[in-house]
Amino acid sequence: MERWHIAVALGAMLTAYGLLAYVVLPAAWTHHEHQPGLAVRPMTTQTKQGIPGDPMNVGVVGSLADVIQAIHAAGWYPADPITLRSSIAIIGSVIFHRPYDNAPVSNLYYDHRHEDLAFEKPAGKSANARNHVRFWLVLEQGAEGRPVWLGAATFDRGVGLSHLTGQVTHHIAPNIDAARGLLATDLETAGMVEATYQVSGIGPTFNGRNGEGDSYYTDGEIWMSRLVAAAEKNTAPPIVLRPPRLVRLKDAVWSRLGRILREGRLA
Repeated sequence: MERWHIAVALGAMLTAYGLLAYVVLPAAWTHHEHQPGLAVRPMTTQTKQGIPGDPMNVGVVGSLADVIQAIHAAGWYPADPITLRSSIAIIGSVIFHRPYDNAPVSNLYYDHRHEDLAFEKPAGKSANARNHVRFWLVLEQGAEGRPVWLGAATFDRGVGLSHLTGQVTHHIAPNIDAARGLLATDLETAGMVEATYQVSGIGPTFNGRNGEGDSYYTDGEIWMSRLVAAAEKNTAPPIVLRPPRLVRLKDAVWSRLGRILREGRLA
C-alpha cells in the first residue's frame, strides 16, 4: 500500500512538473497578444554564413516615412550603404579619429534578406564606438492596421577581429538591453511615440553569442514603440500597455540580475 501511495505521489509530481514546465510557464512568458502576427516568427538574425546574429530587441509600428522621420527626430543618423567609398571612409574615421555620423553597418539577415533600414548614433569622435540599430519590415499590417518593424539594437564598443571568422568587425557591448533602452528613450523624448508595450523575444539569456562571437545578455523582451503619424509630435507621455504579471515579475528579477552581471564584468 505504501508503494502504491509513493507511485501515485510521484506520478502527480511528474504531471505537475510537466504542466508547469511545458504548458503554464511557456504560456505565461509569452505575450504576443499586442501583435499576434509575431507569434510564430524567429527572434534572432543571422549572418550571411547562417550563424545566429544579434537578437531582435526593439520594434516600431508605422509607415516607412513614419519610421525614418521619427528616428531622425530622435537624433539618429541613417547608415550609408556599403560601398568602396564608405568602407574607406569608415577606416579613415577609426584610424584618424574623424567623425562619420553615417558610417555603414555590416549586413545581418532575417527572413532571408538583409536589413531594410539601419540607423546609428555616434558615441565618440569617430565610428569606432556607436549605437546602432537594424530594422526589418516583418508585418505589412499589424494589430493596429499599420506596418510592424522588428530591429536589433546594440552598442559597438570598438573595432577588432571577429572571434569566429577573423574578419575586421565591430564588437558589441554585452548589455543589449541598454542599447534597446536608449533608442526607445530617444524616440519618446522626441515626442515620436504614441504608445509602448512589450512582445516576447528570445527570452531571458545570460550568455548569448552573436555572429562575431561576442557575448550578450538580455531579459529577452522586445520593446515596441507605436509611432506618431507624419512626425506630428506627441506632447503627452506615451500610453504604456503593461505586460502580463509574471513577465513583470521576471523583468524585476532580471533587473537585479542585470546589475550583478554588469558589476561582475566591470570588476
